[in-house]
Amino acid sequence: MAKEVILLDFWPSMYGMRTRIALREKGVDFEYRDENLREKSPLLLQMNPVHKKIPVLIHNGKPVCESAIQVQYIDEVWSHKNPILPSDPYQRAQARFWVDFIDKKMYEAQRKVYASKGEEQETGKKEFIEILKTLESELGDKPYFGGDNFGYVDIGLIGFYTWFPGYEKFGNFSIEAECPKLIAWAKRCMQRESVAKSLPDSEKVTEFMAMLRKRFGVE
Repeated sequence: MAKEVILLDFWPSMYGMRTRIALREKGVDFEYRDENLREKSPLLLQMNPVHKKIPVLIHNGKPVCESAIQVQYIDEVWSHKNPILPSDPYQRAQARFWVDFIDKKMYEAQRKVYASKGEEQETGKKEFIEILKTLESELGDKPYFGGDNFGYVDIGLIGFYTWFPGYEKFGNFSIEAECPKLIAWAKRCMQRESVAKSLPDSEKVTEFMAMLRKRFGVE
């Protein structure tokens, strides 16, 4: 079934991490190609002509774009093991709701935390903590967002975790102090081989964030 699977990605992308995790959860062999986003490859432009963004999952020469859609596609194509989305339609709808929430809220708020200063950064920090607390409330006392099983919402959120130390350093605050249950959940996810192999070292990500701060003129 695998035949040829290629992932066009960029190593610090929390969205690309989703696709990496999903493929590894399913035991799918894939070729990983790290893109230079300042000089995008002809293959990336050919495979995602609309957005020209990573990640792009290429399966048997056909592209699937957008990480949340890729994870659903992987779950449907390689349905023989480790289901990612719940089988119950209502629970599946809820899981999609929360990944949509993450996609609509997290990126802009987290960017303000490390890539701005002064009042804008303070506003971003408040927004970001509020979003994390909303997610922590949805998690509750469950081991994973879907209950006992690692699944779609966990995959949707966990990529941000490797950016957390950078947010804390540049935003000068503690996420664990604000959201201890969420950090416990993240550490639980990191015990999974699929996650540990897919998330880059947080120190490397923090260095990347420092480089972005210089580029944005924040430093």
